[in-house]
Amino acid sequence: MVSREYDGLAGAGGVKDACCQLGEALASNGYAVSTVMPRYGFMDPVELGFSPLLLSGTRPGEICGYWFESCFDVDMNYPHAERREQVAIWHQVVNGVSLYLVEAWCYGEKQGVYTYTEEEEKKESWQHSGAGHFDYFAMNVLLQKVALELMIFQGEQPWVIHCQDGHAAILPAIMRETSGYRNYFRNSGAVVTIHNAGLGYHQEVADLEFARAITGLPEHVIHGATLDDKFDPFLVAAKYAVLNTVSENYARELQETTEDFRTGWLGHTLVERGLFLRGVTNGIDPDAFNPEEPEKLGLAAPFSIVHGDLAGKDECKKDLLANTHYLRQWERVEQFGTLTNDAEKPLFTFIGRLTEQKGMSVVLGCMESFFMQQDVQLLILGSGDAHMEGKIQQLCDHSAVRGRCCFLKGFDSKLANKAYAGGDFFLIPSWYEPCGLTDYMAQLLGNLPIVHHVGGLVKVLDEETGFAYTRNTPAELTSAMNRALTVFYNKPELHRMQQNAVETILARHTWQHVMHAYIELYQEAHKRTLTAG
Repeated sequence: MVSREYDGLAGAGGVKDACCQLGEALASNGYAVSTVMPRYGFMDPVELGFSPLLLSGTRPGEICGYWFESCFDVDMNYPHAERREQVAIWHQVVNGVSLYLVEAWCYGEKQGVYTYTEEEEKKESWQHSGAGHFDYFAMNVLLQKVALELMIFQGEQPWVIHCQDGHAAILPAIMRETSGYRNYFRNSGAVVTIHNAGLGYHQEVADLEFARAITGLPEHVIHGATLDDKFDPFLVAAKYAVLNTVSENYARELQETTEDFRTGWLGHTLVERGLFLRGVTNGIDPDAFNPEEPEKLGLAAPFSIVHGDLAGKDECKKDLLANTHYLRQWERVEQFGTLTNDAEKPLFTFIGRLTEQKGMSVVLGCMESFFMQQDVQLLILGSGDAHMEGKIQQLCDHSAVRGRCCFLKGFDSKLANKAYAGGDFFLIPSWYEPCGLTDYMAQLLGNLPIVHHVGGLVKVLDEETGFAYTRNTPAELTSAMNRALTVFYNKPELHRMQQNAVETILARHTWQHVMHAYIELYQEAHKRTLTAG
């Protein structure tokens, strides 16, 4: 696999979970799995257990303050200027997966996976906190070229190369269109997984000559893969790889509905070219969110939804309320508003990015009136758009809401676990959602999701494993929340739905189950290799 993220090392979204958990599931079933990703500046490779990898035919050198016995160069040309970048590799095996970290200056100087941090902005004012890296495209291309070179150095000719998102989507084209790679990887297939096809997630580049020079791809390949006059990694991938999204319904939406406008019409463009998207709904590792092991999650008490032992969940709710009924200093988040220390009140929760895509405007559009009608509480954990953050702060201070709404600005994984376990209902009013993982997390900890029925969220079954609504308006969300309240006061029905949600995950959505769908994609990709063709 080739990825910019991996759980436990570096991540900014669901890519890290899918890459890690799918890889470990495959490895546990006897497959040889390797993952190549960058070594970012915030990662201490030695502390993480990595060692420099020795490769024959290389030379010693220093990169980012580390000394390596094995360094090699990778072509990274600019228009009218030949360039080579020196790299080295770190390696270790974790849970059966061989992990390789690419050491290069363009990664080691970065303190965030995709964006600049506040610390970087303080050092260089042009590196605005939250803004994407100026050399994002070069970072992506280097990773893909290094992955191919590493396989050659080690004499590996993999069955399939699984490329995660737009950051790695050019690799299949480079593998097929570069003469040396074309022959070496003639027996290797390629799969590209689109984790989010929304505008801004394609990793596209407008300078076509720059794209041609740095990738080394022929001009006709570059110009044949443009979307809105930009070179698009997803579009070029479709010709050389099996292309899939992270849910069947999201793939359908992109190819068959006007929801594809959110991608710049990528799905419809593929269909016009006779190229099609598959869909595989992401899985989850239930052991990572097992409330019977509270110490791993930072929970106040153990509980078991499957066995109907929910006393510990009540304790988790009381613990969450006890820590949010007064303003306090948190290590990683800033608190606005408080909650009433009353576990009998229904608690709605939201965890995620505070952006328009995630539907926070829909939540804000109905909460004042909902609070006036119902004796409920709301906890929001996340950060994002500054305007949205300001609106939430205003909601917390509204006279009808004050003391029943708490906004924890920022993110902390242990605090998120407390919110999942302590909450009764989990709001996911996203305008679009390729897969959705937070619904799984909430369900595993007894927090029933209330979702806008789009994309991968259709896996939430209305009034069976959660609540769903079809029109994303404040009125429709309010109606769904009122239905949830009816269930809240009917404890046998509430417990039935909680149990059904967990049992559905265990039966259909673990990575041990989902990996078989990916194996089918791998088999299809291998049939499309040069040798097979």
